[in-house]
Amino acid sequence: MIEKDTHLSSILCVSGSLSKMATSPEDEHPMKAFGQLETTLGTSLPSTSPEGEEDVRFKVLYSGLCHSDLHHLPSCARIRYMLTNFNGHLEWHEIVGVVTEVGSKVNNFKVGDKVGVGHTCSQYHDGTICYGGYSDTMVANEHYVLHIPDNMPLDVGAPLLCAGITVYSSLRYFGLSEPGMHVIVGLGGLGHLAVKFAKAFGCKVTVISTSPRKKKEAIEHLGADTFLVSRDADQMQAAMGTMDGIIDTVSAIHLLLPLINLLKSHGKLVMLGIPDQPPELPIFPLLMGMTMQEGRLAGSAAGGLKETQEMIDFAAKHNIRPEIEVISMNYVNTAMERLAKGDVKYRFVIDIENTLAATKP
Repeated sequence: MIEKDTHLSSILCVSGSLSKMATSPEDEHPMKAFGQLETTLGTSLPSTSPEGEEDVRFKVLYSGLCHSDLHHLPSCARIRYMLTNFNGHLEWHEIVGVVTEVGSKVNNFKVGDKVGVGHTCSQYHDGTICYGGYSDTMVANEHYVLHIPDNMPLDVGAPLLCAGITVYSSLRYFGLSEPGMHVIVGLGGLGHLAVKFAKAFGCKVTVISTSPRKKKEAIEHLGADTFLVSRDADQMQAAMGTMDGIIDTVSAIHLLLPLINLLKSHGKLVMLGIPDQPPELPIFPLLMGMTMQEGRLAGSAAGGLKETQEMIDFAAKHNIRPEIEVISMNYVNTAMERLAKGDVKYRFVIDIENTLAATKP
């Protein structure tokens, strides 16, 4: 039974050792874990993850919140955000913490290690879902767990598991990480990290925005080389054909042709933002001389586990830190409203440990 309050509810979920599926998840996995979710629609919760010989249990300290979370929800629920998905799973992503227990065959982790898990939607071989993102403890197979270096604070490490790997993988995969490359990015949750990674790669970075007010932030704080106002026709004309690649992180509806015009021959436009409606792409100008060779227009999501670990290590080495606003679970509904408006600099991170400590009976 879940105790309801006006906004968020405390819940008690369970996990335990790995075996064949029993009649109920609660009977199958008896280890207790404490979490929190909103129950506006009335939700019951199954158990958390099982534990096996290759599993790692860790205390959850922080969990990220990003724009992609909006797209996991139907439009009717985007303002009244639920911390569970609609199967009642306590999950979501960008989860970091400290190892408290390891299975007998775990080789790569020990108690006390700082770790992270990018997503919690994976399944064990018995069909059990891996839960736990918004609870005080989580269990995952060691092959899905990432090391967080000692010099990387956990709160800023959380967004790297989504936003960080998304931009890092795109720059690397599409050949835009070579020193001297001229790349252009937007400014936001993904974009500010794209600036930092591209600069660390040795690229020349131009930030593009509709607002000239962001110029000081882009150049003086984030380290971009130049700034381009997309609504300034003269600036856009002068920049035509000068960019090796564009990392398009904009989630609002926008025209693609003005961006394509900025690219050199065989330049690449990589779409990372997720607008609510399909983008407009006039075909005739492409037929009149703009070829689509070498991945000129492409999309990208996150990277694999090996590349994600590589990205985390690279970020730690080059002191790349996301700009974050730490919030409590009680603030998540407001944070989602702000996120939908683009009102955050630049990533929300939920303080799981302190919120649950204050909520536990």
